[in-house]
Amino acid sequence: MLDKKKKDKVIAKFRTHATDTGSPQVQIAILTEETKELAEHLKIHKKDFSSRRGLLKKVGERRRLLRYLEREDMKAFESITKQLKLKIARRQMEERPEAVIEEEAVPDIIEEPAV
Repeated sequence: MLDKKKKDKVIAKFRTHATDTGSPQVQIAILTEETKELAEHLKIHKKDFSSRRGLLKKVGERRRLLRYLEREDMKAFESITKQLKLKIARRQMEERPEAVIEEEAVPDIIEEPAV
């Protein structure tokens, strides 16, 4: 859990306007900092399964927020991933739409062998 000072610093760095505290960018940044802290905790306390579950929930929430931001505002998505140095795997279908078109163009006729 982030203390108030760290959380305020993160909010100040990633906010989109003066009174912003809940935009996806801010939420993603806060979740990233929390996951870093939990990861450090779990390196020391390997058998703390309750904290591990909390970490997985935070990572899942961040992933959902990143997908939302990618869908709604690609420029903000790219900006936040660069600032936070997040490794994001691109979806294979979006990178290669021509592969889908080629597959659809192939006829589905199956010739039966002559007996």
